[in-house]
Amino acid sequence: MSAMPGYCRACLTPLETSDTCPACGARRPLRHPELNALSIAHIDCDAFYAAIEKRDNPALEDTPVIIGGGKRGVVSTACYVARLYGVKSAMPMFKALKACPDAVVIRPRMEVYAEEGRHIRMMMQDVTPAVEPLSIDEAFLDLTGTQRLHHASPALTLLRLQRRIHEEVGITVSVGLSYNKFLAKTASDRDKPNGFFVLGQADAPDFLKAQPTRAVFGVGPVFAARLEKDGIKTLADVIRVGEKTMAVRYGDGGYRLSKLATGEDYRTVSPDRERKSVSSETTFFDDISDSAELESRLWQQCVRVADAAKQKNVSGYVVTLKLRTHDFKIITRRRTLSDPTQLADTLFRVGQQLLKPEANGRKFRLIGIGISNLIDGNLDSMDLLDPDAPRRAAAERAMDKARARYGDAAIMKGRAFKPK
Repeated sequence: MSAMPGYCRACLTPLETSDTCPACGARRPLRHPELNALSIAHIDCDAFYAAIEKRDNPALEDTPVIIGGGKRGVVSTACYVARLYGVKSAMPMFKALKACPDAVVIRPRMEVYAEEGRHIRMMMQDVTPAVEPLSIDEAFLDLTGTQRLHHASPALTLLRLQRRIHEEVGITVSVGLSYNKFLAKTASDRDKPNGFFVLGQADAPDFLKAQPTRAVFGVGPVFAARLEKDGIKTLADVIRVGEKTMAVRYGDGGYRLSKLATGEDYRTVSPDRERKSVSSETTFFDDISDSAELESRLWQQCVRVADAAKQKNVSGYVVTLKLRTHDFKIITRRRTLSDPTQLADTLFRVGQQLLKPEANGRKFRLIGIGISNLIDGNLDSMDLLDPDAPRRAAAERAMDKARARYGDAAIMKGRAFKPK
């Protein structure tokens, strides 16, 4: 066997020619010709929410676990045992329980997940300042130039980080290592859970050709179906059609896909990547058609979005209302403000206007609200023709201070300062 660079996954000892570790006797090699030359990684926590629940309740270890709401909700996370039954994220809960009736359903504990996510993020930042979060449980890392700091290749540093997360947090993560972000994320999906997959410049072209277009992040069901209808099922088909034709037929999405099909991705890992939106939504236990009740539920989501925006110190120019009908059709309505806002009062007033033409007797199962086109700061959009707007804004700010000091239970909630 050639002396391909490698490490023992069990104890991290460097391997020479044998796949059997000389230090611990394990046969868990990580080998790749470019192993010590690659430095862009994607780390993804394995079934994060479910993994935290199983960590905190070991009796659930071999049990199918679904994180989500009641029978009217959707699956937020399914553990790997539940996935064997066909349960997937975003699946309606009634379908998930039909596929896996013995599953244990647990409502999300977001405050716990967020705390553990912050802990993991800090560990990532211990190995490199170039960490670009994608969500609470995944991020890109650029370890270029960290060899002297850690006295180790990026691959070995990532193996150490993977072990540290397991020891300190009690869950597993999967790592993808490559030379750009697209390939690193593609790699992390290939070996789960607790995996470590490497894609180098030499093997990426052949690997990509065999991948279905649906496997590319950003190619949704509608785009994938259109491609398949046109005879484009794999990335090899994309390459055959050619960059120019893909761009003419499918616009920016086609052009981007043609580049990714050949492994081209010049995006850098950006620690300061701008947060695109702040939103909140809720699924009802029973369908709702009454406009007053829909407004009540909308107000609750406005408060949640406002709280999150204030905590992150951002304001948004665009307000988006989201509705899901009883037959799962999605309706979105947007309005751009002249000035940005983070106030629940403003969110509700705009959302109320967007909701009014839709609340015409139809039944809805979900409502949500969000802000986007974010900027830093607490600039508040107020209607100059509404003389009560400053008063309501001041009342909301005063309530925020009271809630921060005494807790939500110490003051009237939500509709106490809802606009009349």
